[in-house]
Amino acid sequence: MTAMTVTADRTRFLRLALATDAVVTGGNGLIYLAFAGPVGDLLGPDTGLLRGIGIFLLVYGAAVGFLAARPNAAAVKAVIALNMIWALGSIAAVVTGVIEFSTLGAVWAIAQALVVGGFAELQIIGLRKANRP
Repeated sequence: MTAMTVTADRTRFLRLALATDAVVTGGNGLIYLAFAGPVGDLLGPDTGLLRGIGIFLLVYGAAVGFLAARPNAAAVKAVIALNMIWALGSIAAVVTGVIEFSTLGAVWAIAQALVVGGFAELQIIGLRKANRP
């Protein structure tokens, strides 16, 4: 029983980082999907794009939430990579103008990129803690 407690304690930070990511991601997805019109008016992107992003974020958030219950190193590394890609892609979308953001939308995109990058960093830390002997 002690070995199980030690193992569970080593993955606790990682599981919390994944679960928090899942809740925030799923929440954003739900808002983008349910309120695409008003969010689009506020941030700039059209409703079709926001609905597509919303569906993706809901599915991704659910997958990350499932992973939080039983972290697997390879899957966690994939989540970290996808989070980094999302963060960099969001910044690139603002810088290149490929998505027409309002000023508030550009600020929002950069802010959420920082949050997603922060999740990746927390997950890296959690993975390292879980793999310590």
